[in-house]
Amino acid sequence: MICQKFCVALLHWEFIYLITAFNLAYPITPWRFKLSCMPPNTTYDFLLPTGISKNTSNVNEHYEAVVEAKFNSSSTYFSNLSSKTTFHCCLWSEEDKNCSVHADDMEGKAFVATVNSLVFQQIGANWNIQCWTKEDLELFICYMESLFKNPFKAYDLKVHLLYVLPEVLEESLPVPQKGSFLTVQCNCSVRDSCECHVPVPTAKLNHTLLMYFKITSGGVIFQSPMMSVQPINVVKPDPPLGLHMEITDTGNLKISWSSPTLVPFQLQYQVKYSENSSTNMRKADEIVSATSLLVDSVLPGSSYEVQVRGRRLDGPGLWSDWSAPLIFTTQDVIYFPPKILTSVGSNVSFHCIYKNENKIVSSKKIIWWMNLAEKIPQSQYHVVGDHVSKVTFRSLKATKPRGKFTYDAIYCCNEHECHHRYAELYVIDVNINISCETDGYLTQMTCRWSTNAIQSLVGSTLQLRYHRSSLYCSDVPSIHPISESKDCHLQRDGFYECVFQPIFLLSGYTMWIRINHSLGSLDSPPTCVVPDSVVKPLPPSSVKVEITVKIGLLKISWEKPVFPENNLKFQIRYGLSGKEVQWKMYEVHDAKSNSASVLVPDLCAVYAVQVRCKRLDGLGYWSNWSSPAYTVVTDIKVPTRGPEVWRIINEDTTKKERNVTLLWKPLMKNDSLCSVRKYVVKHHTSRNGTWSEDVGNHTQFTFLWTEQAHSVTVLAVNSIGASFVNFNLTFSWPMSKVNTVQSLSAYPLNSSCVFLSWKLSPSDYSLMYFITEWKILNEDSETKWLRIPSSFKKYYIHDHFIPIEKYQFSLYPVFMEGVGKPKIINSFTPDDIEKRQNDAGLYVIVPIIISSSILLLGTLLISHQRMKKMFWEDVPNPKNCSWAQGLNFQKRMDIL
Repeated sequence: MICQKFCVALLHWEFIYLITAFNLAYPITPWRFKLSCMPPNTTYDFLLPTGISKNTSNVNEHYEAVVEAKFNSSSTYFSNLSSKTTFHCCLWSEEDKNCSVHADDMEGKAFVATVNSLVFQQIGANWNIQCWTKEDLELFICYMESLFKNPFKAYDLKVHLLYVLPEVLEESLPVPQKGSFLTVQCNCSVRDSCECHVPVPTAKLNHTLLMYFKITSGGVIFQSPMMSVQPINVVKPDPPLGLHMEITDTGNLKISWSSPTLVPFQLQYQVKYSENSSTNMRKADEIVSATSLLVDSVLPGSSYEVQVRGRRLDGPGLWSDWSAPLIFTTQDVIYFPPKILTSVGSNVSFHCIYKNENKIVSSKKIIWWMNLAEKIPQSQYHVVGDHVSKVTFRSLKATKPRGKFTYDAIYCCNEHECHHRYAELYVIDVNINISCETDGYLTQMTCRWSTNAIQSLVGSTLQLRYHRSSLYCSDVPSIHPISESKDCHLQRDGFYECVFQPIFLLSGYTMWIRINHSLGSLDSPPTCVVPDSVVKPLPPSSVKVEITVKIGLLKISWEKPVFPENNLKFQIRYGLSGKEVQWKMYEVHDAKSNSASVLVPDLCAVYAVQVRCKRLDGLGYWSNWSSPAYTVVTDIKVPTRGPEVWRIINEDTTKKERNVTLLWKPLMKNDSLCSVRKYVVKHHTSRNGTWSEDVGNHTQFTFLWTEQAHSVTVLAVNSIGASFVNFNLTFSWPMSKVNTVQSLSAYPLNSSCVFLSWKLSPSDYSLMYFITEWKILNEDSETKWLRIPSSFKKYYIHDHFIPIEKYQFSLYPVFMEGVGKPKIINSFTPDDIEKRQNDAGLYVIVPIIISSSILLLGTLLISHQRMKKMFWEDVPNPKNCSWAQGLNFQKRMDIL
């Protein structure tokens, strides 16, 4: 009742100021404290009984009793207060029940009385206050909660915080003047609570902040005593993040969380959790410095609720707010670990606890299955405890994907049934080949690897890690605990590429591929590479090639690359130039050589040549092939002979002129050696003598034949000179009437071959060769011709013959003195099959003779065996037959 009257009186007073001593500062603690105020001028008379010194220590012993008696004896105490009454305020906390009050005595002298805070709490105006620094260390916050008890009237509450933060850090500073304080208005969103924000520079977190409050409520102004605090000592972190619970590989419940990201110092954590199961109920509250906590004796079908908060570990500070509660429920079958990721060839184990109808199954009654299709042998079981069973897999093989399932399901079952829950086993082949090569400039090393050989795991990432040793590689490379990662990029060919630049040529780079997954990480077998041993040199430069004229060799020369400085061997490939070159290989092991000669069959062809190199000791790689070099076709010597020549004669009877058109076929490379630039026709007549005409690269030439005899010779000319051996053709009026060919026959064997045969009459002239012509009659078709040696009497013409057409065949004897009279037939020779066979010679007869001979030989062999058998069966026994005695049957057998 007294407290209510006191509060009502306070709320009706207007602008009553509280006088505070500025030479005293209350140290703000990291926990909640209170601000309490009461009028001291009227209270100290009864607070201090007669005979008790105002500064004695036994004031507190009589404080409560005196207050109670005084307030009980005067119910009008507050109503009689004048407006000039000075209120006294003090700051106190639950840890310290006393507070110091600054006041004046009867003589006007200042003194400090230490009194029990209970009096202020019961009859004064009270506020709960807590101050802290936010986790980001940029804002200092004070939160005030009013404890006014006023049921009659509500007034606006306004709070201002006045503060000063010195520029320098010193242990003792002079008390600042009131005018040097900065003011911030607090946010009082709710009537009975306010929040004040003071910005704090990072550099002044260790400085002492001085402050006090001015509180206005219902027109009454209260001013707190001076307070001091170092912002760094009252840091309040944010609640821990990422609260998570899981069953560990050992069967414990692991509670884990993350530290707030902005906190600049290590934290300690308070974890409170409760366990609720059908067989057990427990609660716990633990303080830890790590970001995880293990709870043992976890049972199936249990429910856990957890909250965590944090506070500075090595100094004063505030507890953060509690994190949001997290509930975790264990299943009826607990697998630990629930999933395993491992590599081929390793050994792994699963544990399980099986609960069936609120009863935990004995570990001795548990059996294991894989994919519900394969019962795991009991030899792989192990009893770990009364309720924990263990199964072990050794020398594992890679998991074979089954549809969308990339793992093997491991089931823990009792004797009669299996629960639908299972553990997952992922086995991956991590044998990844890493190949590296150093460029020809020795400035960078490129390493490549592919994932085609391993099974892809959803959610996994691949990373190349390496460790560089100071010199070379160890005999057995191993994964080093200290390693670095390397960025690799996927190429179009499916390989990943990583570039090391710069490089240390003689250092050993141990590399491996790490497969990172939420289930863990796997490492491929490590490989060690020394950049100097995997150099791919630059290809040889300035490659030149030519065919030597005198000896007919392909001569290749090149310049070796500058790097590496090791001895190199060279490899040459060469072939006839074309769309698809058929390459031939040639190696040069002489490191000092920069040229080579290769024998080639065709000296008049264009050859393509490329050269590459590699270290002579076999280390590293072959370089790329050099740019191709090509030979230039040049003439080796003069053509071996001139072209074969024939003619077409057009006779004008009116003018008595004959025009002769010479025809010849271009020389082949093996005769022209290696080209023909032009042809020259040499003429010889008795009247005009000898002259020559240059016809260029044409293959026919026409001239006028006017004399009795006219000889021509066609020469082939290249860059070296003219041919020495040439074909001469003489046109003679008398010789054109010499008839030596008695008969000519033409037999078509098929559509591509005609057989010619002829007979000659004796002649006194020297026959050099024959020329045969053929063409289709009754149309202006091309006349074809070819040269036949003089010794031939039969010849096969190979061409495309049309059976329904009529052909004309001509045979000219060519003598040294001129061309004789031809024999001409205008159709194929009609004759019977026997005639054709006789005239065609072996073309038809030989196959028949061969077949008949084989058949006859077989028949003779069979007959010979039968005669031997019959002879010995029919020969009489000389002992039983008188006429057979004295005959030598062995001799008769030899005759047979």
